[in-house]
Amino acid sequence: QVQLVESGGGLVQPGGSLRLSCVASGSIFSIYHMGWYRQAPGKQRELVAHITSGGNTNYRDSVKGRFTISRDNARNTVHLQMNSLKPEDTGVYYCCAKKVVVSPCDYWGQGTHVTVSS
Repeated sequence: QVQLVESGGGLVQPGGSLRLSCVASGSIFSIYHMGWYRQAPGKQRELVAHITSGGNTNYRDSVKGRFTISRDNARNTVHLQMNSLKPEDTGVYYCCAKKVVVSPCDYWGQGTHVTVSS
């Protein structure tokens, strides 16, 4: 079992920055591939960024160059640095952990709200 707890969400103006964190407990963090997903009101949950256990990353096109995912295995934490935020980045951001890259997420956090608005 893995427990995931996200933090760092909030209200920010367009062009601003936020740093989300997800702390994992309950298992060996380093073996898991980690992802950040988001769900906007009335829309389906979508993958934002992913980092493998080996540190390889990928991003959805709309956040490339603005968001950076990173992991700190010593602290069982994965971060999502979000810069140049846009109103369309608004949503609930969820952290996920999986053992197999191509499989659905095995574990989810409770989510943290991000609102980008002037």
